[in-house]
Amino acid sequence: MILISILIFIVAMALPFFNRQVSPVLVTRLATIVLIYSGALAFNAFYIQSIGSGIGLYSGLFQVTTITQHLDIFLLIIGGLILIPRPSLIEQSTSSTPHSASFSLSSSQIQLTRMPVSEIASGLGAKYSLIILFSTLGSLLLISSSDLLSMYLSIELQSFGVYILATLFRDSKLATSAGLKYFLLGGLSSCLILLGAALVYSYTGLSHLESIYSLISVSSSSNSTISQGLSLGIILIIIGFLFKIAAAPLHNWAPDVYDDSPTIVTIWLTIMPKISILIFLLDLFIGSSIPLASSHYVVEGEGVSQLINGDLFKNLLLLSSLLSLIIGSVVGLAQSRIKRLLAYSTISHIGFILLALSINSEQSIESFIFYIIQYSITNLNAFLIILALGYYIKNSANAKSNIEKNIEESDIRFISEIKGQFASHPLLSIGLTLCLFSMAGTPPLMGFFSKQMVLYSAIQSGYYFISIIAILVSVISASYYLKIVRTLFSVEDHSNKENNQSESLLSVEGSVVKESRQVEYSVSSVHSYLISVLSLFILLFILKPSILLNSSQLLSLSLFQC
Repeated sequence: MILISILIFIVAMALPFFNRQVSPVLVTRLATIVLIYSGALAFNAFYIQSIGSGIGLYSGLFQVTTITQHLDIFLLIIGGLILIPRPSLIEQSTSSTPHSASFSLSSSQIQLTRMPVSEIASGLGAKYSLIILFSTLGSLLLISSSDLLSMYLSIELQSFGVYILATLFRDSKLATSAGLKYFLLGGLSSCLILLGAALVYSYTGLSHLESIYSLISVSSSSNSTISQGLSLGIILIIIGFLFKIAAAPLHNWAPDVYDDSPTIVTIWLTIMPKISILIFLLDLFIGSSIPLASSHYVVEGEGVSQLINGDLFKNLLLLSSLLSLIIGSVVGLAQSRIKRLLAYSTISHIGFILLALSINSEQSIESFIFYIIQYSITNLNAFLIILALGYYIKNSANAKSNIEKNIEESDIRFISEIKGQFASHPLLSIGLTLCLFSMAGTPPLMGFFSKQMVLYSAIQSGYYFISIIAILVSVISASYYLKIVRTLFSVEDHSNKENNQSESLLSVEGSVVKESRQVEYSVSSVHSYLISVLSLFILLFILKPSILLNSSQLLSLSLFQC
């Protein structure tokens, strides 16, 4: 469905009348409908009886199972919700011209002052929506990948879409810098993944993950060379994926890219690529594809049992988890930019998720799935509220600037910019406070249960040291969340308030025409409704938690029964 929609969008954008007559808001709404309808089709696939045991597609390049279908539905719904918050543009123009004035203006002046907002914005919605569809397709393919070739092509399809999203606003120096940095470092991580896949194939002669598992199962102690190459290749693949999800110590690119990208793009960067990569790591690490997690899958041999050992990969994830928890919480204390602070908050959350993944028990995988769902919902709502506050705080923009510059100016960059917003926008302020308290793990909000489940599974498995570190960094991270809340509820200094209205004076023969133009961003009703629903879901989760918790438990049990 998504592939067909992408082809239709490409053909439609090539038509001459498309950019002139089709509203970019309409294109965005159509892309949202495509994603949600694709989720409905994925849900309808549960009626296929053999999907429980898995269905191989395209000669085994992809494997569709129950858990991949569930997570495909979740990804499609989240992607559709991210596409919703497009700003509604309202152009206000008032002019006063003497009746007796005879004047002549150059064509450049007329184009500058008479260009409608819809024409300025044309093409942005179509490009944005098309790239979102490409990136979503790559995420869905990555989740279902069961071959090294399909894995690499899927991660690159997803990554290229994200690179272009970061540089979508070409006139913005910050966005261009962020996209270039993201592209170069993302290319480095892709090289690591490709090198690891090449090593695995060169030592085994196989690319299908299940075939590699079968080869390991029948290997003897004389094949230690194969075990060494396989271990090195898989380590490089995991390091490449850790780089892409900004797990410490491979996190340095994330704060810069998130801060320099427009907020409407940062929402996508913090959620969608991370979900698909984490789910693929789950499939890779759980033992259903390659036996990384437990010696139960290892044939007892002197070479194989020592070299293909799940402890090696488990320790790699535990080390990354520990560093992510510490760096994401401690370094975040010194941040004054709100998106950089949330980037370090994301790194800290990645530490909790990797901790649940590395424990590799039924209870930890349940907490892993639930934490991903909670993280996606909370982060989505927080960025939607920041986006809405940006529209309200910087509601006017220079009419001489194009839409890309205006959207960039509407972003909130510093924490001080939201000072005193509770008095002006109390509901948005309360919603952002709920999201921040949920990220900090404050009961009885949704984020508290996710951290509780991860810590409980870690303590049950004997990981006492890292559990204590996780509790301490949760307390530390709460302090910089409280810094945002304190700024939000403080009293605003109205003496420093700026007047954002722009006026242009046009020279005329014998008179001056004074034209006041104002381009305003208003939060759409769908955007407001989405913020309300997500905020209530985070707040009232404790009243009916069984649906989501039972779903996570069933998915965890289905993984271990495969």
